[in-house]
Amino acid sequence: MNIGEYAPDFTLQDKDGKTVSLSDFKGRKVVLYFYPKDNTPGCTRQAIGFAENYNEFKKRNITVIGISKDSVESHVKFAEKNNLPFILLSDPELKAIQDYGVWQEKKLYGKVSMGVVRTTFIINEEGIIQDIMRKVKPDTNAEDVLAKIK
Repeated sequence: MNIGEYAPDFTLQDKDGKTVSLSDFKGRKVVLYFYPKDNTPGCTRQAIGFAENYNEFKKRNITVIGISKDSVESHVKFAEKNNLPFILLSDPELKAIQDYGVWQEKKLYGKVSMGVVRTTFIINEEGIIQDIMRKVKPDTNAEDVLAKIK
């Protein structure tokens, strides 16, 4: 994925079991962030950061969407536990995760495995990727996105 390319469309289930497609948001700016796993420390801090800044995103007519390979049920618990007001999508088949190139080899304590690399995409109203933030810091991701959009 590169800046200036059309963002790949996807259709996934949200935490309420509704089907959501990226194309549903044409005409709106979208912040699309991919994260490794519900209820892990970094992913929880990242999600809470987006929740704490949610009103600022709403004020600017920006849709926030988080995607992981966790199940719909996991997303329900994660959203309820942390009062997450934005869209969480479940991608257990890794369709969007692979289309966006965030399923990569990761090294942890010398062990190599495949997983989601924390990445945020800013997609403009026409569905074009405006910015890509790779290997983002969970604690400042939401604020960093807002700073780039200002």
